Amino acid sequence: MRLGAPVFTDEKDPEAYAVAHVQKGYRAAYCPDWINADTEPELCEAFRTSLEKRDIVLAEVGIWKNVLSKNPDEAKAALEYSIRRLQTAEELNARCAVNIVGSWCETNWDGPHEKHYSRDFFDAAVEAARKVIDAVKPVKTKMTFEIMPCQFLDCAAEYMRFIRAVDRKAAGVHLDPANSIANPRLLYDNAAFFRNEFAIFADAVMSIHLKDLRLNPAKFTVHFEEVVIGKGNIDYINLLRLIDKLPPDTPGMLEHLETEALYDEAAASIRSLADKAGIKFK
Repeated sequence: MRLGAPVFTDEKDPEAYAVAHVQKGYRAAYCPDWINADTEPELCEAFRTSLEKRDIVLAEVGIWKNVLSKNPDEAKAALEYSIRRLQTAEELNARCAVNIVGSWCETNWDGPHEKHYSRDFFDAAVEAARKVIDAVKPVKTKMTFEIMPCQFLDCAAEYMRFIRAVDRKAAGVHLDPANSIANPRLLYDNAAFFRNEFAIFADAVMSIHLKDLRLNPAKFTVHFEEVVIGKGNIDYINLLRLIDKLPPDTPGMLEHLETEALYDEAAASIRSLADKAGIKFK
């Protein structure tokens, strides 16, 4: 497993970006928004070279646009952007490009909707995924999709059902274990839940998001909070041992923290937990 996280540099310079990872001891990286193969191919090539010569794997090229927006113009723009970012992932030899399957929520691009478990939504998501993949036909990267707690793509079984329906070799798996936790039962028994999830995914996972969860005790209804790894209820000893069974270049990426200091804290915590689990990061 390779550990990675966002790095805090304002320089739009491939060398500076790569060096920032080396300084933090990271061996996997996110693709920044300022790298785009279609508009700046020379910068894209320099970025790929800067990472490769330091043995830093590009974990993922983020998309984060709603290709199923109820606004036709927004959906069209999101689809076109998705195609460009998947092409960038291909040019950069990234492990994957990643997006959500889409959302029919009209107030939030990734929000919930009552029809997210319907056949119509499933079919629309399959069609959109095929359009993106078929436009690029990638061979060096995969188009992957973020597990989300408020739609059908919320667990390994549903993910594999979706991948089979898309029916494209370039459709791959991106795993966010915390996003699979949708109720307190799963949170408090997450070790057994994750063992089952990893058994279903086998070695198909291209990239992983790492964060911790705790249940807010002050809320009457269920309210999960994302917290620094080690401060929540996810059994990271178990989770790291499961990840360690995946191919050794699999990236585990810290996310959703607000400051560099919090990322440093999370990195130190997960390294300590890895030591306890008898695992070494690559």
